[in-house]
Amino acid sequence: MMWRVMLIGATGAFALVMVLLAAGFLRPGGGAPVSVGAWLGWGGVGFVSTVLLALLAYAFTVGLRLAPTASPGGVTITATAEQWRWRFDYGPLRSGGTEAIMVLPAGRPVVVQVTARDVIHSFWVPRLAGKIDAIPGHVNRLRLQAAAPGEYAGVCAEFCGIGHRSHGFMVLALDEPGWNAFVSGTDPDELSPWTLR
Repeated sequence: MMWRVMLIGATGAFALVMVLLAAGFLRPGGGAPVSVGAWLGWGGVGFVSTVLLALLAYAFTVGLRLAPTASPGGVTITATAEQWRWRFDYGPLRSGGTEAIMVLPAGRPVVVQVTARDVIHSFWVPRLAGKIDAIPGHVNRLRLQAAAPGEYAGVCAEFCGIGHRSHGFMVLALDEPGWNAFVSGTDPDELSPWTLR
């Protein structure tokens, strides 16, 4: 939704500038009663600034809802990259972590704390969220949410050495009973109705 609002605002500003440009070429002197300062001030600066400020306010409002902060019912998972595998830790929710499979509850916000052990990697689940770097000694946070149970492919989007090509992982989103079974210690392979690759 956010990109649509941004597209509409940018299209409006671009359209005004093009209309003014076309009017200047097609009817030279047509706006003679209006001073150049008024054209530039109200049309060029005023309108465009108003549109940009409105888009900025909208982006801040939406961005705060997307920020990776803890929320009631939310889950925090730590993703650690190393050459060339991903490890996922669920903190107090589950005693053992997983490797190459990140398990999360469908329909609930998840904050992923992303870090690395050796070189810079990049955590990316294209169908769930944007990319974020995994940097040794630093934790970046990314918020994602799977709308429905299923499998979502994840990749390292940063060239991290000769094993980069196979440095992928799978996100397994489970319904509430599946998530509860996972948290209680059930292996992800036993929970998945899908074939894990």
